[in-house]
Amino acid sequence: MLRALTFLTLTCLLGPAFADERAQTQQQIDATRKDIAELQKTLGTLQAERSGVQKELRTTETEMGKLEKQVEALQKELKKTEGELERLDGEKAKLQAARVEQQRLIAIQARAAYQSGRQEYLKLLLNQQNPEKFARTLTYYDYLSQARLEQLKRFNQTLQKLAGVEKDINLQQAQLLVQQGNLDSQREDLDKVRKERQVALAKLNDQYKQGDQKLQARQQDQEDLAKVLKTIEETLARQAREAEEARQKALLAAQEAEQRRQREAAAAAAREAPAPAPQAPRAPTGPMVSSSGESFGGAFASARGKLPWPVDGRLLARFGETRGDDVRTKWDGVMISASAGSQVHAVHGGRVVFADWLRGAGLLVILDHGNGYLSLYGHNQTLLKSAGDVVKAGDAIATVGTSGGQSTPALYFAIRQQGKPTDPSQWCRG
Repeated sequence: MLRALTFLTLTCLLGPAFADERAQTQQQIDATRKDIAELQKTLGTLQAERSGVQKELRTTETEMGKLEKQVEALQKELKKTEGELERLDGEKAKLQAARVEQQRLIAIQARAAYQSGRQEYLKLLLNQQNPEKFARTLTYYDYLSQARLEQLKRFNQTLQKLAGVEKDINLQQAQLLVQQGNLDSQREDLDKVRKERQVALAKLNDQYKQGDQKLQARQQDQEDLAKVLKTIEETLARQAREAEEARQKALLAAQEAEQRRQREAAAAAAREAPAPAPQAPRAPTGPMVSSSGESFGGAFASARGKLPWPVDGRLLARFGETRGDDVRTKWDGVMISASAGSQVHAVHGGRVVFADWLRGAGLLVILDHGNGYLSLYGHNQTLLKSAGDVVKAGDAIATVGTSGGQSTPALYFAIRQQGKPTDPSQWCRG
């Protein structure tokens, strides 16, 4: 008994310390969770900016691709024009040679005409005695004059054509130079923009990488703190169990001592007086509840006071009562004592939204009845339904057990309205 009292004393001294550590660890987890949310928001913003820059870079590089295609086409056009220029240069050389030859012929004809003078017809007429010969000579002279005029006309045409060719050559060269200058300028501008966007993208990638590393570090911190919190909670739970066991042992020792004292006193009294009649055993506490009766088929919101209980048994803990020795915690549902393996029935039709083991509740089933109403069934031995199953009122959904750390078979039963606990006794019949 002394060891039990000593353990109880140590538990009372160490329990608050562990509780304070648990509260501090929970605060650290909340702060870490807030940091993670902020980092995720920042990373989302960086990701959006990075996507925007990537899109702009893609547009720029696409435009540069088109421009390079235009430059390539212009290079081909330049080569083609260079060939045309070479052809024009050849034609120009021919025309210049023709001009030189025409100038020579015209010069010869001009000298001959100058030497003959205007009296050429008169001299021919006076010097020729044969009329036929004179006629032939005059005709020949007309041919020479006509040829001289034709030579001058061709010479003028050659000069005009040569001037047009030179003008075309100069115009094409100027146009090609302007086009090449524009393309070079556009290419330089786009290359500058591309480099700027590549730098911006590299910077955003670096910021995103740093933020991601920081986020991973904070997530690891959260996992580590969660492990610490779990260890603390397990320690507190173990201490609570050990304290309860020590309390039960101390209580049992005290009861045994009291019983020995009473037996000794009764033995002493028996020697002097007749023994008293034996006392009747004390009736168990807590009212009985029943799952029998008709099911309610209307909406859950209209079922207040009309639902059956999920099992037949006795209420061990009521809604709002203090849980154990900790006055800070109260029951948000009820505990119903029942035989292990007895069936747990759905109090109303709904859909199974959870059917698994949960710390503190053991094997737990949660039914969604619509419009924000849920019913919870915990500490089961087996689960008869799975998440997603649709059940009707009265269907067996589990069996009573001791999962989740219970010492005796019992069912934890609770009702939530819009996430808030509500007293099941107000919803179930008598």
